[in-house]
Amino acid sequence: MRPLARIAEEWRDDLVLARIEGEIDASNVADIGSRLRSLLSNHSTAMVVDLSATTYLDSAAINLLFALRDEMGFHQQRLALVIPDGSSIGRMISLTGLDRTVAVRPTADAAVAVIRQDG
Repeated sequence: MRPLARIAEEWRDDLVLARIEGEIDASNVADIGSRLRSLLSNHSTAMVVDLSATTYLDSAAINLLFALRDEMGFHQQRLALVIPDGSSIGRMISLTGLDRTVAVRPTADAAVAVIRQDG
């Protein structure tokens, strides 16, 4: 059986870009969360989570993003999200208010740039 979501990672110095393709819901959110957390180390300054290829998020996935933001903030690490303009996922992020506490940009390069600028 094919997994609901796959994560590809790309390192840019002390920043990791995690691209999530597929669906994130209650059935796989623990695995996704573990995988994202495993990408961070004491030397990481930031993570950009690219949701461009993510087709579905439920409330468990939104809660994961809030928790990740809080955990990373505790370690003085920054989180940014990649959400294309007009995306239904973007509307969910906006409705929950996550976009008011985490940088959201339409492209990975823009998200990395805002993280670098804020750092």
